[in-house]
Amino acid sequence: MADIGPVPLAVLPTPLQELARLRQALGGPRLLVKRDDLTGLGLGGNKVRKLEYLVADARAQGAHTLITAGAPQSNHARQTAAAAARCGLGCVLVLGPIAPTSITGNLLLNTLFGARIRWAGARDPFAVMDEVAAEERAAGRVPYIIPYGGSNAVGAAGYLHAMGELKRQLEEQGETLNHIVVASGSGGTQAGMVVGARAYGLPTQILGVSIAQEAPALRRKVFDLALLTAAHHGVPFDLTPEAIDVNADYTGAGYGHMGAPEREAIRLVAATEGLLLDPVYTGRAMAGLIDLIRRGAFADDETVLFWHTGGAPALFAYAEALTAP
Repeated sequence: MADIGPVPLAVLPTPLQELARLRQALGGPRLLVKRDDLTGLGLGGNKVRKLEYLVADARAQGAHTLITAGAPQSNHARQTAAAAARCGLGCVLVLGPIAPTSITGNLLLNTLFGARIRWAGARDPFAVMDEVAAEERAAGRVPYIIPYGGSNAVGAAGYLHAMGELKRQLEEQGETLNHIVVASGSGGTQAGMVVGARAYGLPTQILGVSIAQEAPALRRKVFDLALLTAAHHGVPFDLTPEAIDVNADYTGAGYGHMGAPEREAIRLVAATEGLLLDPVYTGRAMAGLIDLIRRGAFADDETVLFWHTGGAPALFAYAEALTAP
């Protein structure tokens, strides 16, 4: 595979664990979890795997400053800021739309990592990133723009190779796997998994639970990115868009709005497993998985893997909603 070698940022391999008490509470299939909340850097998360390849590409281009965008509690922004600090690079985060009244959660961590924050307001964040890049060039620095979620063909390599890691763990532990369930937002994690499953010969359904988009749009996004990733890394790829599994039944009130299903999922997993989910991504994806189990979507003799993509620092920004009756 023709990728640039990664910059080692993550603590790998991340653990593969059983969720026996959660299964006891829910019934249904055997449950495993892949702990990418434990990738280490900047309190961990799935974006660290992507950033290993994105930072390598930035270095190859002689970059001095990483620039990316996200919401105020963006996990991706926090991990990008941590990667920049670790590698001695500057970092500018274009967040939006406006600054919250308190600095907590990921936003607090961004400041500790030394990132500069530019609030986009009503402007297009991509236009603001381009503006920041022009400012960096005018100051004699080389900028490197990272898209939302690190989701491009370079970043998706992190999850292409994560599937090889998972396959080795399954073999070592004598496990078989029928389904993977993962939060799917910017699409790069699921796209990398889809390509990695082909590259490493891991035949399993990969279901992306949509965080915000309707199913047709998310399916197309994941497929297009998987196609680009496969071509970029020399992996044969013969899937059609219809082969990309997504479920958009759990988007609730939209991105960043935590409702009763997410609150129940976060509380249940914490109380049964001592495992923390986040309000925006893993809480929503787990709420979807819980509902699917209750609806009998999986057979009792199947094994379902929940891929934990991290995000726990955002919990602190949702304290009032999480403690509501």
